[in-house]
This record gives sequence, C-alpha cells and structure tokens, in this order.
Amino acid sequence: MPRKNPLHVEAFTDRHGKQRLYFRRGKGERTPLPGPVGSPEFLAAYAAALAGEAKAQRQTIAQQAAGTISALIASYMKSEGYLSLRPTSRAGYSSRLEAIRNAHGHRTVSGLTRERIMIAFLQPLADKPGAYLDTVKKLRILIKHAIMLGWLKVDPSAGIKRPKSKEIAAWTDDEIAQFEARWPIGTKQRLVFALMLYTGQRRSDVHRMTWRDVGAGTIRVVQQKTGAKLTIPLHRDLAAVLASASRDHVVIIATAAGAGHTVDGFSGYLRDAITDAGLPLACQPHGLRKAAGRRLAEAGCSANEIMAVLGHKTLAEAERYTRDADQTRLARAAVTRLEAHGANAVSQTQSEEFGENPEK
Repeated sequence: MPRKNPLHVEAFTDRHGKQRLYFRRGKGERTPLPGPVGSPEFLAAYAAALAGEAKAQRQTIAQQAAGTISALIASYMKSEGYLSLRPTSRAGYSSRLEAIRNAHGHRTVSGLTRERIMIAFLQPLADKPGAYLDTVKKLRILIKHAIMLGWLKVDPSAGIKRPKSKEIAAWTDDEIAQFEARWPIGTKQRLVFALMLYTGQRRSDVHRMTWRDVGAGTIRVVQQKTGAKLTIPLHRDLAAVLASASRDHVVIIATAAGAGHTVDGFSGYLRDAITDAGLPLACQPHGLRKAAGRRLAEAGCSANEIMAVLGHKTLAEAERYTRDADQTRLARAAVTRLEAHGANAVSQTQSEEFGENPEK
C-alpha cells in the first residue's frame, strides 16, 4: 500500500510527471517542501512548517474568548457528536468550520440573530449555493451545540431556507457513446470511466479500488460514506476494459508515480477527460453513478436490485430511478395506444347507407 504522508503534507504529480510536496493546514496557504518525503531537506523544512503552525495555534487559542463563535467551534470539535464522525466526514466538517471560524470567530454567540446570519454569514455566499448550503448546515449544528451548553435559548437560524440546488443529471446514452468514442479501451481515461459507470459507485470509492478487489467475475467495494460492503458482478464491458489494463500497481487507477489518486485528483483527472471528449459541464463525474441507476431501472431492475448495486440505504433513494423508468415506459405505451386508436377511428370498409348495397 502507498505510504501515508505526514500530517498536513499534500503530494501530487504535476503534468510533467514530477512530484510536488506542500505543507498546508486546512484551507490555509500552501508552503512548498523539498522532496522526497523523509529526506534531510524535507524533514528540516517540515519541522520549520510545524513550528510555524504551532505558533499560529497558540495565537488562535488566545483569540478564543469565552462566548465567541471561535470558542463554540473549539468546544464542538471536542464533543462526542464531532468525534464520532467518520474520518472523511470530520475532514469535511473541519474544513467548513475552519472557514466559519476564520471569517466570524470573533463574533459573540449571544449576538447571533437571523438577520445577522443572513447578512454576515450567508449573503457573501449567495453566488456559491454549495458553500451557502453547507454553511447553513454547520451553523445549525453549532447552534444546537450552543443551546446544549446554555449559551443560547432559541435557534436564531429558524426560518432560514436552504438554497435550491440543481440536481446532477444522469448521463444520456449519447453522451456515454461520445466519451467512449474519444477514449477507446486501453486508455486510462476509459478505465476510470468504465469503473464509474459499470459499478455505479462514488468517486470516493472508485479511486481507492485495488486489483485485490477484483475477483472471479466480481468486484468488492466497501463504501466510504455508508460503510456498506458490496460484491458487484462485473459487467462484460467493464471486464473487457479491466482485461486490457496493466496491473503494475496495487491500486487500479494509479498516478504516474504509481500511487493512488486523492479524491480531488481523481475528480480532476476525469473532469479533464470529459472536457477533452467535447462534453458539456453538465456531464459531471457523479452523473455516471446516476446513469448507472438509470440504466438499471430502464433494464427493468427493481428498487431492491438497484440498491444491491449502488449501495443505497433506503428504498426511497433507489425508487427515484424506477419511477423515472416507469414514467417513460408508461408514457410510451400510452402514446402507442393513442396512435393505434386514431388509426382505427375511421373504418376502411364503410357502406354508403345502412341496409343498401353500393352500386357497381
């Protein structure tokens, strides 16, 4: 398995195949580090970066006056609710909480009102619906924690509506064909695409797949988000793509250096491949998971069968695909019947008058 990098160290391979190393805490500024990891030069620079981080942490603690947003975040991140989250969820929470602390840590919790939340916290994010929604979610978690601590008696975020977000669309069959025409079997781009489409898994799961997960006609998945353990039969088209791929590394999708991609790196790689195929921005990587569900439903699979492949936890999630497929089938059948009814509305052998034979 690839070695895990030291704390706060990011590594990626640039377009020239050279590995780049950076020290970065949360969403803070990146500090370049000399490589390789473990070399004397790296260790000296890493120690200096850590020393600077420790100083910044001491300054942050000094600024965490009682009753502030900063102090509330510090308290919540020590709570059972936060510590019981999955590591990946904690990382996502930490990123948003850090952004809130940096921008609003000096504000008092008692001074929070719906108007102040709307103007100070949310208006600057009006053109970023994803960040807007995530900030609302995290603020409500913090407010709930503040009420539990007795810092607040009522929820000042009550009445704030979530922004309407556009649902990611499933890829159409024409879009799938266009990508496959650009990236034939044997390319890494086609391998990434096929794993996404024919397993129906999330990027956070596909980028971690290893050759050991591939068995006799199946591929095993442990979903990072849900913890669900799945064994998915290999579609014949995916089996053909896998058969053409080299097995030089542990992970199926490896970087030029032989290591696994990060989720962001994996997403960026697929995004570039989609763009190079001439497809629009609406063709997002997650849309391939949606396309997998759509195609299963259109093949007549039940909601339970779709759940078995995609790993949904509730029938309601899988039933969205079957409802759409049923609507399409029912609409097609209805129009076919309407056309047949119209064709038979006028008799082809109609007599001129009842009881009389037409003249010859």
